[in-house]
Amino acid sequence: MWAIAAAKNEVKILQQQGLFSVRYRERKVDSKGDTTREIIESKQGGVARLIERDGKPITAAEDAAERSRLNDALTHPDDFIRHHHRDDAMRNNIIQVIQLMPKAMINTYTPGQPQPPGATSRQVVLDYAPDPKFHPPTMFAEVLTGFQGRVWIDESTQTMTRIEGKVLHPVNFGFGILAHIYPGGTLEFEQTDAGANHWVYSNVDEHLTVRALMVKTMPENVKMTSSRIEMLPSLMSYQDAIHMLLSEQIPLR
Repeated sequence: MWAIAAAKNEVKILQQQGLFSVRYRERKVDSKGDTTREIIESKQGGVARLIERDGKPITAAEDAAERSRLNDALTHPDDFIRHHHRDDAMRNNIIQVIQLMPKAMINTYTPGQPQPPGATSRQVVLDYAPDPKFHPPTMFAEVLTGFQGRVWIDESTQTMTRIEGKVLHPVNFGFGILAHIYPGGTLEFEQTDAGANHWVYSNVDEHLTVRALMVKTMPENVKMTSSRIEMLPSLMSYQDAIHMLLSEQIPLR
C-alpha cells in the first residue's frame, strides 16, 4: 500500500512541474567542478544564474559571460524551449519507471529506522529489492532489475522524502549498446515540501560507473544540494525569471 501510494504521488509531483514557480540555490559538485547557481523554476523550465565557483564569488568576466548567456536566451526563445523539450522527454521516461516500481520491487516494512532531520511527521521505511518475476516492458525499465535499497515515506502525505539505492549487478540499456551501469554504485535522493504540497529535490548524491555507447567507461560522481527554497507568489514565464535573476547584484571577486 505505501509503495503504491508513494509512486502515485511521485508521478503527480513530476507532472506538476511547470505549474508553479519556486526559487532555490543549488550547489553542484561533479567532474566539471564545484558551482553554485541561483535557480527559478518557470512555466517553460528552470532558469539558472551562476553565482559562485569553488565556494567563492565568480569573477566580473564570468558574470559578464553569464549575463550574455541569459540575454541570448531572451533573444532566442526557440533554443530555450527546444532544450527543455528534451527535459520533458526524460521526465516522461522517469514517470514510466516510477509507475512500474510497485510491480518491479519486493517491498518490506522496516520499523525502527532513523528519521530524516526536520521530519514533521513519522516516516514509514521500506526496504526494496528487485522481484525476479518482473520482466521490464521498456528499455528504461531495465534499471529496476538491478537496484535495491531503502525508501522513507512521509506518513501524513504518503510522499517519498528519501530513497537510497545500490546497484546489485550490471544493468544494460539496449542490450548494453546504449549504456551499461556497473555494480557497486550508489544513489541517494531527498526532496522537501516547498509549500502547498509542491515538492522539490533537496539533495542528490550519485556515485555510478557507466559505459556509454560501448565506447568509454566514466565514473558519474555528482552531489547536488538545494538551499534557500522559496515558493514564488505566482507562476512565472522564463523571460520574467531571467529578468528577476539579472536584476540582482551579486558579490564578485
